[in-house]
Amino acid sequence: MTSSGLSIRLLELADMDAAARVHRAAFDHALPWLAGLHTPDEDRWFYRERMFATCTLWGAFDGQALNGVIALHDDWVEQLYVLPLAQRRGTGAALLDIAKQSTDRLQLWTFQRNARARRFYEARGFVPVEETDGSRNEEKEPDMRYLWTRADQPASAPRAGAFDDT
Repeated sequence: MTSSGLSIRLLELADMDAAARVHRAAFDHALPWLAGLHTPDEDRWFYRERMFATCTLWGAFDGQALNGVIALHDDWVEQLYVLPLAQRRGTGAALLDIAKQSTDRLQLWTFQRNARARRFYEARGFVPVEETDGSRNEEKEPDMRYLWTRADQPASAPRAGAFDDT
C-alpha cells in the first residue's frame, strides 16, 4: 500500500529490530527527560517478543528505510512512532489511517507533557477521556487516554488497556 510517496506494509519478525530503533529515536526525541529508560537490547527484545507476538504491526518505508511504525491490538494503538526527520510529512497520519480503516473505535495512551502528540491525535478526531497521575505506567509519568470513534458510531464505555508512550 502506498500513501504520499510512502510504502506501507505489514511488518515481519525480521523488521522488529528496525521498529525498535524507530521507537527509541522518536521516544527520546519527544521525551528527552525519559531518555535511556531502556537499553537497545531491551527495546529489540520488546519488539521481537512482545509487540510482534501480541500486535499487528505496520511500517512506513521511504525506500528501504523504516520511518514509522504502528502496533495495534484489538481497538488499541499500542505504539505509534515516526523518526524525527520523517515527522510532519504525513507518515504518522498514514499509519493512523491504516488503523482507522479496520475498526469503528480506537484508544491509546500518551503522556500529558507530550503536547505535540496530543495535538496530533486531537487533530485526527481523538478526544481525551481519562487522565492519570502516572502511577500505573512504567515511566511514572502522568498520561491521558484518548478515544476515536467513527463518526456514525457511538462511543462505548471505557475499558482498561495497555499504555502507549507515543
